[in-house]
Amino acid sequence: MKPRVLVVDDSPLSRDALVLALGGAGFDAVPAANGAEALAYLSDGHRVDVILLDLMMPVMDGWTFRRAQERDPWLADIPVIAVTVLEGRPLSGLGAVAAFRKPIDLGALIARVRAVCRRAPRLRGGATSTP
Repeated sequence: MKPRVLVVDDSPLSRDALVLALGGAGFDAVPAANGAEALAYLSDGHRVDVILLDLMMPVMDGWTFRRAQERDPWLADIPVIAVTVLEGRPLSGLGAVAAFRKPIDLGALIARVRAVCRRAPRLRGGATSTP
């Protein structure tokens, strides 16, 4: 099974570019427009190997999503890679395994996603398994 990546970004252009690039690199990339949409997808029992998380989004931003994710034992162990345009704001409290500034070096991002997926295998093929 292909590793599944949840791409959470409110910019359709950024989100679609990431989904396309990850798909071309052999991943099953699933789009979500904000943190609330991502939580709904995950709460429906879908499992992913890693989450690419934009931080500045309407509806539910990346920090709020992370707090909700960390409170849910079923979701807390899913690794997160932050993607952001923010400069200078510390990301250390986010608990992400990596952070990339936009514009993103896609080669470096894909290499990091691959490395994270190898370190933290998840339930593959059980995308709709229940907690």
